[in-house]
Amino acid sequence: MGCCFSEPVDFDSEVNLYHFDLHRAVGKGAFGKVRVVEHKRSKNLYALKYIDKAKCIKQRAVANIIQERRLLEEIDHPFVVNLRYAFQDDENCFFVLDLMLGGDLRFHLERKRGLEEHVVRFWVAELASGLSYLHKQRIIHRDLKPDNILLDSRGHAHITDFNVAIHYSERRLHTSVAGSMAYMAPEVVGRKGYTWCVDWWSLGVTAYELLFHQRPFDGKTSEKMTNAILKDPLKFPDDASKKCSSQGIKFLQSLMERNVSHRLGCRPNGQGINDIHRHPWLSSTDWENIDTKEAQPPFVPDMKKANFDVSHELDEFLMVEKPLTHTKRKANPDIAKMKPELRQLEEQFTIYDFMSSKRRSYYPHNQPITTVVRSSDSDQSPVVQSVTGTLLPTATIVERSQAGSPIPDSTTWHQHQHMPSIPFSSP
Repeated sequence: MGCCFSEPVDFDSEVNLYHFDLHRAVGKGAFGKVRVVEHKRSKNLYALKYIDKAKCIKQRAVANIIQERRLLEEIDHPFVVNLRYAFQDDENCFFVLDLMLGGDLRFHLERKRGLEEHVVRFWVAELASGLSYLHKQRIIHRDLKPDNILLDSRGHAHITDFNVAIHYSERRLHTSVAGSMAYMAPEVVGRKGYTWCVDWWSLGVTAYELLFHQRPFDGKTSEKMTNAILKDPLKFPDDASKKCSSQGIKFLQSLMERNVSHRLGCRPNGQGINDIHRHPWLSSTDWENIDTKEAQPPFVPDMKKANFDVSHELDEFLMVEKPLTHTKRKANPDIAKMKPELRQLEEQFTIYDFMSSKRRSYYPHNQPITTVVRSSDSDQSPVVQSVTGTLLPTATIVERSQAGSPIPDSTTWHQHQHMPSIPFSSP
C-alpha cells in the first residue's frame, strides 16, 4: 500500500473545502451533518454545516437554504452564531460558522432538570441583546427555543438556526405559521398576523422552561396546544417561588402577554429594548459589560466532556452514511443544462468569505418563503415551488421538537427539514 500526499492548498483562490481539515461530527440534520473543521492556514476552528443538494432538492427546500444563506450574510453580532464562509461543491452546500463548544441549552436543561435563576437571567440578558440586534436588521428569528441557543466554551449564549427566519415588513403583518409550536406566540397560531414581537414571546417561553423544566403551554395534539396558547391562563408550578423571584415571575408574565401592545419590548409608546433593560428583574444588569462580552457567565460548560450527542460521531466512525470527503468540482459546468433547482443553488448560494467580503443586506429581496410548524416526529410532506420563488405549503409542515411535543392530529403534516442545534464558538 502506497502513501498518498495532499496537493498544496491555494489560499488565494476562492474558499473551498480544501482550505479546511475535517474533524469530528457533532450534529446531524435532514440534509447532512455538522463537523468541526480547522482552517489550514489560520488554524481557527469552526463548525461546518453541510447540505446535501440532492436531498435538499428532493424535499423542495432549495429556497429555504438560499434564504438562510442570505440572512446569515447580513448578521454579525456577539450573541449570534455568525457565518464565516459559504461555498459549495458538486454535491453539497457548506456553511462555515462560529464553533460553539459548550453545547445547546436543551442539552444542559435535560441534565440539570432546571437551571438557577441567576444563570437564566444572565442568558436572557444576552439573548435580549441578540434579538434586539436582529430586529434592528429587520429580521424575525421565529424559532427561539433552548435547542437553538448555543453556549461557547466560556458560557455565553448565542442564537442559531435561521432556517425559518425572515425579514419583516413594516407595511403588512406576516401570517405564515413558522417555528416550533410550543414556543409560538398567540398571534402566530391564531393566524392574526404578526411581526418581530413574536420573538419576545418565545424568549419568555424559553426562560420559563429553563427555570422550571416544563413549558407554560402544552397539549397532546396540535389543536390542544393551539387552544392552550390562545386561551389557557399562564400558570406557574407550585414550587415556582423557590426557583424564581417575584420580579422574575413578573418578567415572564410581561413577555408572555397575549395582547401584543402590552407585551414587554413591544409596547407602542414604550422604549423597546430599553423597557427590558429597565425591568426590575434586569435593572441591576451591567448592559455595557453584557454587550462587550466582558461580563463573567455564571455557568461555564465542562469542556472536559462532550456537550453534544456523541452518537453523531459514532455514525461517522461506522460510516452509516456516505462520509464527507474533499472532492474537486467539475470544470466549467454548463449551468444552462442543469435542472432548475440545481441551477438556482449554483447561482444563488454564492461564495462568502468574512476575511474579504463585506456583509450586505438582501432586504427587501428576502421574503417569507415557507410555512413550517415544528412539533413532533413525523413523515414528510411536499412543498411546491411557486413561480415567484416563494415556497407554497401544501399543508402545515411540522418538525420534531424535543420533550413534551404534541401528538399531531390527523390533519397535520410533518417535515424534518433543518439542521439541529450545533455546538459552535467564536474564533
